Amino acid sequence: MTDTILVVDDDLGIQKQLKWSLTDYTVVFADDHASAIAQLRRHEPKVVTLDLGLPPDPANASEGLRILHDIISLAPRTKVIVVTGNSDKQNALKAIDFGAYDFYQKPIDSDTIKLLVNRALNLAKLEHENAILARTRTGMSRIVGNSEAIQTVVRRAEKIANTDISTLLLGESGTGKEVFARSIHEHSPRKEKPFVAINCASIPENLLESELFGYEKGAFTGANKTTLGKIETAQGGTLFLDEIGDMPIGLQAKMLRFLQERVIERVGGRSEIPVDIRVICATHRDLQAMVANESFREDLYYRVGEMPIVIPPLRDRDQDIILLARTFLNIYREEFKSKAKSFSESAVNALLAHKWPGNIREMQNKLKSAVIMAEGTVIQPDDLGLLPVDSVDEPTTLNLREVREIAESKAIRHAYQKAEKNMSKTAELLGVTRPTLYSLIDKYHMEDIKSSD
Repeated sequence: MTDTILVVDDDLGIQKQLKWSLTDYTVVFADDHASAIAQLRRHEPKVVTLDLGLPPDPANASEGLRILHDIISLAPRTKVIVVTGNSDKQNALKAIDFGAYDFYQKPIDSDTIKLLVNRALNLAKLEHENAILARTRTGMSRIVGNSEAIQTVVRRAEKIANTDISTLLLGESGTGKEVFARSIHEHSPRKEKPFVAINCASIPENLLESELFGYEKGAFTGANKTTLGKIETAQGGTLFLDEIGDMPIGLQAKMLRFLQERVIERVGGRSEIPVDIRVICATHRDLQAMVANESFREDLYYRVGEMPIVIPPLRDRDQDIILLARTFLNIYREEFKSKAKSFSESAVNALLAHKWPGNIREMQNKLKSAVIMAEGTVIQPDDLGLLPVDSVDEPTTLNLREVREIAESKAIRHAYQKAEKNMSKTAELLGVTRPTLYSLIDKYHMEDIKSSD
């Protein structure tokens, strides 16, 4: 499919000349503000040529500059080439200052305008590819996901990785808090040192203190030798305190002193031991509510939560569900030597419809079960322990563009599964050309289909 160029000009002669000059592209036209914005929304061109002298004020540049402003606001990555008269250089420069890519003075020269359009188009495509790469290939390679919800969190984590600021990871159980903690450690200056994790909820209250701080020989019955705690074993590296909301209130005071002074005393010991570590904490509990009812110390809350990061639940990451499912399918297929290598259409719909109360951990469990239970190469809803979806829910948005994107994405997935991942058959089922199909896949960032092609 050829690229679309929008020409905004009320001169029919100029329109025809540009159409002849730009035969390598699909050229669409507009002659005023309303039609220009309508064509921009409909065709989403990467490049626009814009005459500044448009009605109702053709003698000046006011209308052209107004259209330029609205194009840049609606589609900031669009490259606008301003076409002006010979004596209108001042307005051309003003347009560049407003955000236009370049300007060209009449009369139109076919070779020159083709060169300008080609350069603008190549730059737009390069910026688009870089934006996709930035979203899908973050430095934190452990984190899988293209959705804006997860990418916002990843960018926040990347920014703090090179610091020693105390980080508090918040989110429901199974959202991947330990994965984030490990990623922060692996992208920090401490990455060559230990990453030590301890779950405060899984260790009995009477053992947690000695597990964290260690103990001296003879400190209690059975303490036959001096033993280092988790804090000391993380020396130089990162200590991850999972479920810190479950830490006993009596131990919180000792933890606060360690975080403030960076020294510890082993159980049964008298000497202070300096410790140089980074601390990352996590919990699924509402610590602010716990502070209010005095089950969590307020001073400790502010100490561990210098930089809070809220990890979104899987149900808020619709765009990532199939990508994650395919990622786990590939991992577990190898691990369990399974024949399963794809999902049926009904399985995809079931995955998208499920609310994922257990988040990513739940998905991992379902995929492990599915690759073991699947009879053939295609995973069905019952292999996942999910019910098939019989009907399509009402759209959650009334924005026509978003509704169209959702509908087209679902139709592409439907056809792709029905065509058994054959792209030519998929395009045929959808009634579009193969290049158009690839363009739609790129447009809707359907990385899971691209990667499996």
